[in-house]
Amino acid sequence: MEILETIGFDLGHGETAVAKAIVESIEPPQMLEINNKKNQITALGWHPKLGYLVGEQALIQAGVTQLTISFKQKPNNDPKYRETISTFVATYYRLLKESGQLESGEGSYFYIGCPSGWSVSDRSEYQKILQEAGIPRLNVVPESRAAFMQAKEAGKLEYDKLLASVLIVDIGSSTTDFTLVKTLEEIPIDFGSNTLGASLIDKAIFARTLANHEQKTLLEKVFEEYPHHQARCELACRKAKEDYFSNEQLYSDPESFARGFESINEQIYFIPQVNKVMMEEILNQPLPELELHSWMRSFHDSLKEAKEKLEKLGIVPKLVLMTGGASRMKFTHFLCQEMFPEPETLLRPDPEPERCIAMGLARVGRWDLRAAAFKEEVNKLFTSNQLKGLIERHIPELIESLTKPLTDGLIVNAVKPGLKDWQKNKMRTLADLETSLISRAEQWLKSDFAGQIINYQCASWFNNKIQPDLAAQTDPICRKFQIPRSSLRFEDSIDPNFVNPELRIGDAIIAETVAFIVNVIIGGGTVASIITLILTGHLTWPIALVYGASLMAAGMELNRKSVQEVIKTNVDVPSWIRSSFLGDKKIEDMCEQIKPELEKVLQEQLIANQEAFDKMIGKVEQGLQKTLSTKVQSCIILIQ
Repeated sequence: MEILETIGFDLGHGETAVAKAIVESIEPPQMLEINNKKNQITALGWHPKLGYLVGEQALIQAGVTQLTISFKQKPNNDPKYRETISTFVATYYRLLKESGQLESGEGSYFYIGCPSGWSVSDRSEYQKILQEAGIPRLNVVPESRAAFMQAKEAGKLEYDKLLASVLIVDIGSSTTDFTLVKTLEEIPIDFGSNTLGASLIDKAIFARTLANHEQKTLLEKVFEEYPHHQARCELACRKAKEDYFSNEQLYSDPESFARGFESINEQIYFIPQVNKVMMEEILNQPLPELELHSWMRSFHDSLKEAKEKLEKLGIVPKLVLMTGGASRMKFTHFLCQEMFPEPETLLRPDPEPERCIAMGLARVGRWDLRAAAFKEEVNKLFTSNQLKGLIERHIPELIESLTKPLTDGLIVNAVKPGLKDWQKNKMRTLADLETSLISRAEQWLKSDFAGQIINYQCASWFNNKIQPDLAAQTDPICRKFQIPRSSLRFEDSIDPNFVNPELRIGDAIIAETVAFIVNVIIGGGTVASIITLILTGHLTWPIALVYGASLMAAGMELNRKSVQEVIKTNVDVPSWIRSSFLGDKKIEDMCEQIKPELEKVLQEQLIANQEAFDKMIGKVEQGLQKTLSTKVQSCIILIQ
């Protein structure tokens, strides 16, 4: 069944949120509601009559006999843990379906987050546990990737930042994860055992409140016998913490307190409270979970270790992106800014960390599907031979564009200099002229200058013929996926080696072209007229000076041909005859007369050299595929 929507499921240690993105839309994801709230406490309760309840309902519903909170952790073999996770997700899934917030059937694809520090095997095992909840299609992805995607698509990251180094600091309830995103590749920064979560602050408030409670002994017995009461009291501590960090300035007054409240029964109340002085003590007290280091020091040390690891890689992040519900604690901003100061690094705390990951996960899912479809569309150009056909169609135009400048180059660099040298008596015989013409023509056709002409013409051919046709194929793809058309265009200057790999004038073409030049110059023009005059014993101007002599020579008896060769080889034509019969204007006229025929011969030889152009077509096609693939990887991040 076609996937119509992606569901971002942020199952957090402290809170859970779900968002939905429509695959064929670029609109922001929509937050989904459970119990009429977009965010829920991660809590699973059991009610003898109502069954499993989640979130706030599990906390406030009278008659709940079992309550479990803060149960997200790295996969393990504890059957209770596995059952709790799968039951919580199954209940959430059922409520979303019953409320009509999901597509019917299998049109929904769930993307569920996990800490970036989890290994591939951890993710795989976690996915197996989640699949026990009965969700047909789901995938587990790092929450840091979701945070990055949310920042990217919500417009918080400029394109240059997307391609630079971004450090994501995800302060969650159970862990704090550091992930480097460099040129769109995620690199978790592993610190080994990561237990630095904000729930440790909740537990410290709980321990402090319990230690100072006038009914401490009784409460300990209640908590031991009824664990769900302790869970509710811990949540009251969390509420006090969140209230404090939402209004720190208010609670700087020693007489003001951020409070939570939980009623055990009509006589016993659990009321955690904190203000600035108390919170500073809590943040700086040694915690057994952190090897007797304080929360504040542990966070500072983690930042320092992250910076040191990045320095070893030679990386200074352009941006520190903070996410996770606990990133609302202002002191974490100050510590990040102290460790990664401006202007080298910018600090960007997410304004809605409680929704960031859910929305980011939905965006990741949509992006994955649309990016795969985008790649498939471009790959069709490769597999359908469209590129090859496009190139083949324009080869005749390339050949035509090559013949004129190559012909002009031959005349200017081989024919004219050779005739001028003979005219000025710089060579003795006509055979010397023939040898000179052959040598000059061959050298020039193999020269770098001829290669430059080929390079220029090939680049011009690509820009004027191939690029427009290629753009006609790629522009609709870009429009479909709503990215700039320039993303797949070759609008920059083209490297000649890309469009004419190893296209050189082959020996066969050179031989045929040079033979034609020699035949026309020596056997069919003014020089040939001189030979004819010598053969007939006349020094009068022939009637058909330019073309007639070649016809006359062709009609002579065979024995005269040998005489002609002797004349070419041995006769040193007097200089006055040379200048009279082969003046500068005559050389210019001769060159103009032979140009059309030379162009025709050269074009015919290029056309006949199909093997060279077949190789060129193949290599240009491979080059286009490689470059388009690179462009796809560069622009794919622009897809929403």
